[in-house]
Amino acid sequence: MPLSMRALVIDRTGAPDELHLADVPAPIAVLDELIVRVVAAGVNPIDAKTRAGTGVSAAISAYPAVLGNDFSGVVVSAPYAAFPLQPGDEVYGMARVPRTSGSYAEYIPVSSLSVTRKPKRLSHIEAAAVPVAALTAWGMVVELAEAAPGQRMLIHAGSGGVGHFAVQFAKAFGAHVIATGSTRNLEFLRQLGADDVIDYSETRFDEVLTELDSVIDLIGNVRDNTGSRSLTVLREGGILVNAPTGSWPTMAADAAAAGIHATGYKVPADARTLDWISGLIEDGTVRVHVDRVFELADGAEAHRLIEQGHTRGKIVLRISDVPLTAVGGAVAGSRA
Repeated sequence: MPLSMRALVIDRTGAPDELHLADVPAPIAVLDELIVRVVAAGVNPIDAKTRAGTGVSAAISAYPAVLGNDFSGVVVSAPYAAFPLQPGDEVYGMARVPRTSGSYAEYIPVSSLSVTRKPKRLSHIEAAAVPVAALTAWGMVVELAEAAPGQRMLIHAGSGGVGHFAVQFAKAFGAHVIATGSTRNLEFLRQLGADDVIDYSETRFDEVLTELDSVIDLIGNVRDNTGSRSLTVLREGGILVNAPTGSWPTMAADAAAAGIHATGYKVPADARTLDWISGLIEDGTVRVHVDRVFELADGAEAHRLIEQGHTRGKIVLRISDVPLTAVGGAVAGSRA
């Protein structure tokens, strides 16, 4: 384990160009933490918000700061608490940034409760696209909206990072899925399993839908009052689940006035749920779509792209090659 590592850092919050490469001290594991050599890191909207000075930036305790929650890589060191994970295992998971150093770096410290084995059918690039988005979609669709056969569920922004998992989870649990998206993404939504698709540039969903059981709102009121309008398409007793936090500040009051149950969702770093998701990926029920892959040095460009808000699936940073790890005298590796 080296004493220093290459990382994409910020010295202060601000524009995407605040992101730059630097050599920083390599992490030291504490308590139940593993050290993982990062092969790829997912880029999420929360990363861009934090870099810009919102998101969880208030919790950054020191600079330079390393952002990034999603990672896929290879275990370098593991405590007894992480058993059966051990050095050489290919893993993926979600770090709690800025509580810990992030995944935009060659190494990351991560709790044993938030990492699990990488699905064999995924490359590290694909696996890094999963944790935050898929765990968010699972919590919204499965845990809160309780997707089930016969349920009519509307999913806004169904082609995005969280959305493309939400559509697939809802279908896997038997719901009738209606998804909104741009003209270019309608066929993609159908391929994901959406039963009905709505082109938001041509049709106002609240003029053609009514008496729905649930709405998965991944937009809020940041565009065309999507959140508030969604309240009007739900049946009595229906539920609206909103993310990300802050996208609809008046949600509670608006929902109460409409007599609708609405709730936000904040994703936990949960290896057990990620294991369930891994099973759906391994059996082909759920697929992962990576829109663009950037080198670590091009992280600023990745942030500019995600801030535009029109990606299909996920954006991923390539951090390093898969390390060749001696295991029992042999050399093991895999595709990146």
